[in-house]
Amino acid sequence: MASLALKTFVGLRGASPENRQLISLSRPSSTQLATHRRLRVIAGKSSPKVTGRNLRVAVVGGGPAGGSAAETLAKGGIEVFLIERKLDNCKPCGGAIPLCMVGEFDLPLDIIDRRVTKMKMISPSNVAVDIGRTLKPHEYIGMVRREILDAYLRDRAAASGATILNGLFLKMDLPRSRDEPYVLHYTGYDQKVGGAGERRTLEVDAVIGADGANSRVAKSINAGDYEYAIAFQERIRIPDDKMRYYEDLAEMYVGDDVSPDFYGWVFPKCDHVAVGTGTVTNKGDIKKLQTATRLRARDKILGGKIIRVEAHPIPEHPRPRRLSGRVALVGDAAGYVTKCSGEGIYFAAKSGRMCAEAVVEGSENGKRMVEEEDLRKYLERWDKTYWPTYKVLDVLQKLFYRSNPAREAFVEMCADEYVQKMTFDSYLYKRVAPGNPLEDLKLAVNTIGSLVRATALRREMEKLSV
Repeated sequence: MASLALKTFVGLRGASPENRQLISLSRPSSTQLATHRRLRVIAGKSSPKVTGRNLRVAVVGGGPAGGSAAETLAKGGIEVFLIERKLDNCKPCGGAIPLCMVGEFDLPLDIIDRRVTKMKMISPSNVAVDIGRTLKPHEYIGMVRREILDAYLRDRAAASGATILNGLFLKMDLPRSRDEPYVLHYTGYDQKVGGAGERRTLEVDAVIGADGANSRVAKSINAGDYEYAIAFQERIRIPDDKMRYYEDLAEMYVGDDVSPDFYGWVFPKCDHVAVGTGTVTNKGDIKKLQTATRLRARDKILGGKIIRVEAHPIPEHPRPRRLSGRVALVGDAAGYVTKCSGEGIYFAAKSGRMCAEAVVEGSENGKRMVEEEDLRKYLERWDKTYWPTYKVLDVLQKLFYRSNPAREAFVEMCADEYVQKMTFDSYLYKRVAPGNPLEDLKLAVNTIGSLVRATALRREMEKLSV
């Protein structure tokens, strides 16, 4: 990671007889305040002013959601503490990011392993459709490793004034009145303490939960459960001649053998490929499904060596509650992963930034206390902007991932250049691409025809299986 080599603050040393440290709501140092780059916000507020200090916010979780939130808060004059246990975390993630994220989040090109300009969608019967013919010369899908991207965003947050705490969040004491702080309990780690860590506490005015699908912040506010998928991924180092095949190419496999409700993938990284799959309904068979994914790609990864095995839960829909008091959830903790494509990185970073912007705006750059109504603006803006995207992809998954004949129809549709153009324009730029009415009508007719053929084929296959 050549772009940033920043020293981060990784924990606090306890000084009390009980070997616990309390970080209280006292005035921060003038040096720390000077590091913040101010955003000018003009707003009328009835909430009380914060006296003798700036608003203090804890961000729990150091992935794309947490890093983006912490950076935005620090630049907006908020005193920020980001808590992350695994500062070298390698989350099992395909690692695809849309082109718009590179510019919108000012990402340096050297953290992008590969620029994918070609994709193959491979049906249950191994019919392969080439996707990417409509891409312009400058357009691509970025492939990143999460340990590189996450560290970069955290380092940038630290450079903006956020304090990075290497710690494991344990629980949170909720305030009994609007004037009381949230008290976070966590185990802090640093070189002096050693492997066991020490119990510490942190008092803050507000909390952003960016701690993933198994969010403890969500549990602390009784945010409710959601259905989740298991993603399983192997990083495989393959011979150089095989790697050249994947230089700018990604593959997606569909079929009951690789997943009954999702897809398998082979995504290129810097010096290896990531081969994985996911499922909601057959979690117990995840290793069997992964084996099938490897078998489908076996000729192209022959001679490869598995260098890392990863597994992680992925939410399937937003939590019943994403906000309570001065606590808001973002990223996977809130359930922001799309159906059909399983995309989550961009939406995590975007939700973290949008939530932080609501805090900065509501607190008038850290000068006033925030209330639930301030954080609710983030949810309103989020739902208005992205809810249609989630619903459309949910419908597509239910239509085309329900059977092998339906998947065959889906791959057949992907061969259409208009489908490719609309799909890539929407994915790369995260906006609803304006369509051509005549082409939309033709697409609707073709979709219905594909689904009718898929239904007929499924019935014939069911007769043969009896």
